[in-house]
Amino acid sequence: MTETAIRPTELPAHALLRRYLRAGHYADCYVADLPVPVSQAEFIEAFYTTPLFKLERAILAAAVRKPSTDAEARALARGERHTFAAWSVEDRNEPQLLLADFMGRTRSWLMAEADGRGGTCLHFGSAIVPKRDRDSGRTRLGTGFGLMLGFHKLYSRALLAAARNRLRSKFC
Repeated sequence: MTETAIRPTELPAHALLRRYLRAGHYADCYVADLPVPVSQAEFIEAFYTTPLFKLERAILAAAVRKPSTDAEARALARGERHTFAAWSVEDRNEPQLLLADFMGRTRSWLMAEADGRGGTCLHFGSAIVPKRDRDSGRTRLGTGFGLMLGFHKLYSRALLAAARNRLRSKFC
């Protein structure tokens, strides 16, 4: 694989997002490589401050009144904030960050790990938690999920590529 490829992969065994790998849930993981060491904080900041993600932030500010700033993204990256835009920290450890959206339906996960060759493996994953039908008690992801899945996969790759490119331009 080339360094420029964004590729789907299995969630690592120690991934915080693995708790959402269960029946009825959706979870994915994408990975990108960088030839230089990058910290988790640098990855988080780069991810949430790219022009592409700023567009999502603007939509969230207008649609659900959840504004955010680059300074807040940097504070989240440093572990100084528990909330950012439409998300709050569900869990975090040294190489990982797991965020839950304000409605409790989606999760976003980022991890920057040394690749053993002097570089960094950047991971980005998402999970969708099913809703419980009040009448039947069954859980389901919803009709919109199937319609949006193709877009979600492309968008996830684009977000990770944008963060990787920002880090590459800063450190390579």
